[in-house]
Amino acid sequence: MSSIIKIAIVGLGQVGNYLYRELSLKKKNIEIKSGKKFQIVAVSAKNKNKKRRYKIDKKIFYKDPIQIIKKVKPDILFEVIGQSDGISKKVVETALRNQIHVITPNKALISKHGDYLSKLAEDNNVNLEFEASVAGGIPIIRTIKEGLATNKISKVYGILNGTTNYILSEMRNSKDSFINVLKKAQFLGYAEPGNPKFDLNGFDAFAKVRILSALAFNTKISKHKCLMEGIEKIELKDIEIANQLNLRIKLLGISEIINGQLFEAVHPCLVSKNSYIGNVAGVMNAVILEGKPIGESILQGEGAGPGPTSSSLLSDLFSILKGNIKKPFGLPNNKRKTIKCYNLNNYSNSLYLRFEVKDKPGVLSRITNRLAKYKISVKRLIQTPDKKSKKATVVIITHKTNELNSKNCLSKFKKDKDILKYPTLIRIHN
Repeated sequence: MSSIIKIAIVGLGQVGNYLYRELSLKKKNIEIKSGKKFQIVAVSAKNKNKKRRYKIDKKIFYKDPIQIIKKVKPDILFEVIGQSDGISKKVVETALRNQIHVITPNKALISKHGDYLSKLAEDNNVNLEFEASVAGGIPIIRTIKEGLATNKISKVYGILNGTTNYILSEMRNSKDSFINVLKKAQFLGYAEPGNPKFDLNGFDAFAKVRILSALAFNTKISKHKCLMEGIEKIELKDIEIANQLNLRIKLLGISEIINGQLFEAVHPCLVSKNSYIGNVAGVMNAVILEGKPIGESILQGEGAGPGPTSSSLLSDLFSILKGNIKKPFGLPNNKRKTIKCYNLNNYSNSLYLRFEVKDKPGVLSRITNRLAKYKISVKRLIQTPDKKSKKATVVIITHKTNELNSKNCLSKFKKDKDILKYPTLIRIHN
């Protein structure tokens, strides 16, 4: 790299604009700590004249980001667009081919094309850094790649999406409905104002799980089917019943090696009120690593927003400025293995099952008999009748059972006219 490092930012949304400001305000501090001088030489976005929170230098604006690579030839490029394909992928791969270091928070891009892009970075002897792609300001990727490099990690799990954690926490605290709390989250900027489905349906956390799996287990990014469920079906009633049971509902991302095979999942879990993960509230993220010889290691911090994301982006910048040319996933691409997928049907948990039923004789016995038929054993049962409506809520806590049994069993309740809606299932975290 030259004596003055040339930096480009592609994407000037909430994160990109904040990053531009941080680089401008902290320029002297970064230069002192890194021992390198830098200059923002180019920025790019769809609209040059869009009103942004922080002013940009329009003299260095390029509508076409590819022209930045061709004409300006920066040393380091921040990709902050956020798409898994299209212009995001084109910008990153073009930059890497032209021996430009790339820093990105784009988990969708890395989870889908990370193997290809990491090889491209290796072949061109440049960095592809993506600390900000998982858990915002928490340095989880650097922790796995460097801090715990000599440990054998067996499991990584935690709260990986701040939006869903806020919604579940606020429903519990305010005793308000999912819809109302979602609107509040959108107003506060915690959820996308238009379509927050990628947070709510678990896809955002799922992309992060895939990245964590590859890093923790030294594997290629998994293409296997993942058990993925979001929080859209969680009702206030479930939050309140969980509280009575000294439990809390959390959307967990889980990656684990079971019998030498890779298991990945994202789904709501019931966890103990007294557990560490049960007390992570609001927009906070928490990641728990299990391995040898470290045992259990916990990292917690804000997982979303321009501040935490920019913090991680700047940590990647420091790494490059200090001359650290690293393998994107910690190992040479040809040393990363492909791993078999654990059979999801064998995944076992105790279950929380909520039935809304007609309050009449024989309904409860039919439910328990059907569960028994599929080898699902009842551990605890709570029945709450509503005499006015002649309906009842039946909650059953089961002993451990596998996914195949629970799936086959619950499907049979569809035809039972005394069961008013499809049962709600929430797994209890082991």
